[in-house]
Amino acid sequence: METRFVHSEFTGGMSFTADIYGHKILVDAKPDEGGEDRGPGPKTLMLASLAGCTGMDVVALLKKMRVEYSDFSIDVTALQTDEHPKIYAETRLVYSIRLKNKSDRPKMEKAVHLSQEKYCGVSEMFRRFSKLEFEVKYL
Repeated sequence: METRFVHSEFTGGMSFTADIYGHKILVDAKPDEGGEDRGPGPKTLMLASLAGCTGMDVVALLKKMRVEYSDFSIDVTALQTDEHPKIYAETRLVYSIRLKNKSDRPKMEKAVHLSQEKYCGVSEMFRRFSKLEFEVKYL
């Protein structure tokens, strides 16, 4: 088992600076939540982690499948509950990509499914508390 570690230090107001193996990320709250909006909130960072995890999987898989593409992006939308603790009840990922060959669409679909069903640990963690849906859009 691999251990991960993050050091987070209070920097005033509602903000913290997280040190992740030498990479610093400022985490803050919005003004209506008592912060100064000097950085993303912790739950929003979870959405970025989800997109990054599955995106890296898809890129690696498309490379192995020798699929040529451009303009690849992932949009993540989440519906948060109103009651405390506020969690993401529903999460939706939209993968947008321009494939050089339309005949590679089945490979793209396979890469996304493999990421979601086998490789992306962040997706699996999200499924423990949120309904997770995804779709692929071709540009």
